[in-house]
Amino acid sequence: MNNTNKDNRTSIWKFIIPSLSGILLFMIPIKYNDSWTLAVKVLADLIAGTVSSVLPLICMLIVTVSALVSLLVKFKPALTADRPLLKRTFHTTLPWLIVRVLGALFILIAFFFAGSENTVLKYIVDSNTGTFILNDLLTTLVIIFAIAALLLPLLLDFGLPEFIGALFTRIMRPLFTIPGRAAVDSLTSWIGDGSLGVLLTLNQYERGFYSKREAAVIATTFSAVSITFSIVVLSQVKLLDYFGLYYLTVCLCGIVCALILPRIPPLSRFDNEYLIKGQAVGEDLPAQYRSSFSYGIALARGKAGAHTGLGQFFSNALKNVLDMWFGVLPVVMCIGTLALIISNYTPVFDYLGLPFLPLLEALQIPEAEAASKTMLVGFTDMFIPSIMAAEQIQSEMTRFIITAISVTQLIYLSEIGGLILGSKIPLGIFGLFVIFLERTIISLLIITPIAHLIF
Repeated sequence: MNNTNKDNRTSIWKFIIPSLSGILLFMIPIKYNDSWTLAVKVLADLIAGTVSSVLPLICMLIVTVSALVSLLVKFKPALTADRPLLKRTFHTTLPWLIVRVLGALFILIAFFFAGSENTVLKYIVDSNTGTFILNDLLTTLVIIFAIAALLLPLLLDFGLPEFIGALFTRIMRPLFTIPGRAAVDSLTSWIGDGSLGVLLTLNQYERGFYSKREAAVIATTFSAVSITFSIVVLSQVKLLDYFGLYYLTVCLCGIVCALILPRIPPLSRFDNEYLIKGQAVGEDLPAQYRSSFSYGIALARGKAGAHTGLGQFFSNALKNVLDMWFGVLPVVMCIGTLALIISNYTPVFDYLGLPFLPLLEALQIPEAEAASKTMLVGFTDMFIPSIMAAEQIQSEMTRFIITAISVTQLIYLSEIGGLILGSKIPLGIFGLFVIFLERTIISLLIITPIAHLIF
């Protein structure tokens, strides 16, 4: 009996200490250099600042190695026969192999030919296309991926999702059709960073805790834009005085989208199959437990007690960072560069925005024609609509609407969309675009009446 009590106390502390550390790192805002941020972001920035001069080189090497080794594995599959980690990291289908090769081609051009005036190369080395993806985005992601791979197990491996899941299942499942444990993903995104929320979701899906449908819903609906980035885009259009009303509006849109989108195609058509069967935690409260809290503690204690220690911790971290570095960075480089080239050098998104013009005029939005050009360009990068609004639109109400929509659209190819495309979640670029379009229309119908009341 004494041994049992001792084991119970040990497993409780194994749950509390790592989980609390994860919460402090990923979820609790701290003030640093006169601005609010997260401890994990401060850590990532400090590391990035120390090695900033070599980060583009590191990213170039990672993306290039990904393409070369993937090609080698494709044409000599016997190499992976006794090397499961090599197969897991570099074995891919032909379409994704092409993406990795194009990503390597783009990053080599951006790295070695920056500033080139060559007619063809300039589209890739432009500071708003391939060079931006390499120097501004990948250099940030490569550090975040490493930090997240090392520290996310504190949130995931010691029982916190099981505990939160037991508490929130009665809310999350009926309202949003997803497990209660997804509340952890959502909080990480809203308070911290959308890419961290996506990484957390991908990790849970690949380990069998989410089904295909659940992972797709969470990644496209709950991996929200952080408060920090919302402040940045609102500052861009000089409307920071409206931040309180703005963020309440964004939250309302996020909740409404989360209620509607899982119940309509394409998300409603996903099945509930799991990559790894038998890992999902049951959501019904067993008869022997008096409350969801006591059931959550029991689940968390069991999860923490089963953890084998540092070997398992670092093994999971290594798999995570290899997946992110060699699987996702090439996709972000390829898809992000192509999307920004289309956005900056062609009128494609101007034409795609034209069908929105009658709706914008019907909603009595000032400067509707200029606003229509921003409606779909956010699919390439979330910051572009606010830049266009700041440069081209005088109406404060219209700038408010555009900036709010650009945040609630959520799925942009230069980061979150690229992460999803590079993952094992079976969501292609067309499916992502449909979800992006649905989010745009729903957000427009909610944000515009509120903007009319404010302005």
